[in-house]
Amino acid sequence: MSSRPDATTRRAGGRHGRPWRAVGAAVVVLLAMMGSGLIGASLKTTDAARPPQPVAGTSDRSPHGPFAEADLDARRVPTGLPRAAPTRIDIPRIGVRAGIMALGTNPDGTVQVPPLDQALLAGWYEPGPSPGEPGNSVIVGHVDSAAIGPAVFFSLGALQPGDTLSVERADGRTATFRVDSVASYPKDAFPTEQVYGPSDRPGLRVITCGGQFDEATGDYPENVIVFASLIP
Repeated sequence: MSSRPDATTRRAGGRHGRPWRAVGAAVVVLLAMMGSGLIGASLKTTDAARPPQPVAGTSDRSPHGPFAEADLDARRVPTGLPRAAPTRIDIPRIGVRAGIMALGTNPDGTVQVPPLDQALLAGWYEPGPSPGEPGNSVIVGHVDSAAIGPAVFFSLGALQPGDTLSVERADGRTATFRVDSVASYPKDAFPTEQVYGPSDRPGLRVITCGGQFDEATGDYPENVIVFASLIP
């Protein structure tokens, strides 16, 4: 299978058919000012199962968290790894072990997502840093699909600060991250700068859809975002 989705499946699938908003490095500041966010691409499951949502206040304000960067001990901050494409993501707490495909942007500026017929795969935003490189690497995935039910990141909201996740890379190395915080944001208040903004430290953001599925719009109103830092 190619590492890139076919051009015919680059648009977000689902009843709503909306794409994920453009969030390339060149437009981060503009999007932050406009209040634009990431538009999810998930479908309601056919059973009664609902994805878990982050508990309010699930953030780690320790020196490794995103809320106290000025207090970081430079001696404990990893310098990062060279660039290498990610191949697999492992999240033990929620039983995820999934392949990763590379994603870019569509001609209209929206971010590609994994095709819904491959909803058990995650996608790496290739224009950004690779996992382990200095900067914020972004991995996205569907929460569910009408065809298969729960998808790759169905249980993402159950993660807690201190949990670990690892990303296998094409160079044979594995980048291991510690969860700093887990939060849910309305899609019209997506924290663009925190997710895609520049950083001199290796970080990871894992994103899916969240909130209560809206039958009328065929969409989830929020995005669940995991903020994590490379373990020294």
